[in-house]
Amino acid sequence: MNTQLLTLALIELILAIFVSVGIIFVSYKLLKWLFFKNEDLQGENMAFTIFTSGIIISIGIILSEIVPSITNIIRIATTQNEGIATGTVIKYSCLYLFIGFVVAVFINVSVFFLFSLLTRGVNEFKAIKNHNLSVAILVAAILVSITLIAKDSIELLISSLVPYPEVTNFL
Repeated sequence: MNTQLLTLALIELILAIFVSVGIIFVSYKLLKWLFFKNEDLQGENMAFTIFTSGIIISIGIILSEIVPSITNIIRIATTQNEGIATGTVIKYSCLYLFIGFVVAVFINVSVFFLFSLLTRGVNEFKAIKNHNLSVAILVAAILVSITLIAKDSIELLISSLVPYPEVTNFL
C-alpha cells in the first residue's frame, strides 16, 4: 500500500468536506440574512426551499471545480523535492476560494438580472417570499444552467493559477 498516496487522499477528502460544508453554511446564512430573514426551511415556503436548493447546487458545482486545484497545490507541496511552503499553500487556497466566491456572486447577480429582463414586472424575491413555486423553480433552473455552462471556464481560470513546478524542455 502506498501510504503517501493514502495520506494525500485523506487530506483531500477532509479538505473537500470541510471547505464545502463551511462555504455552503456561510452562503446559506448570508442568503437568509440578506434576503429572507423570516423564512425557514422548516416553514411552509416551498419556494424558498427550491430557491435555496438552486443556490446550493450552484455553489457545489463551483466548489467541485475549485477543490481539485487546492488539492493539486497540496499534492505539489507534499510530493516535490522543492516543495511549496505551507503559507503559500494557504495563500493559494484562499485565493482560489475568493475567486470562487466572486464568480458565485457574479453568476447569482447575472441570473437575477436575466430573470428581471425575461419577466418584466415580476420581483423574484417578493414572489419567492409569497410562496410562488414557478418563480423559484425558474430562477433555480437558470442559476444551475448558467453555473453548468460557466464551470469549465472557472476550472480553467483556477488551474491556470496553480504554481506547477518548472520543467525543462528536452526537445
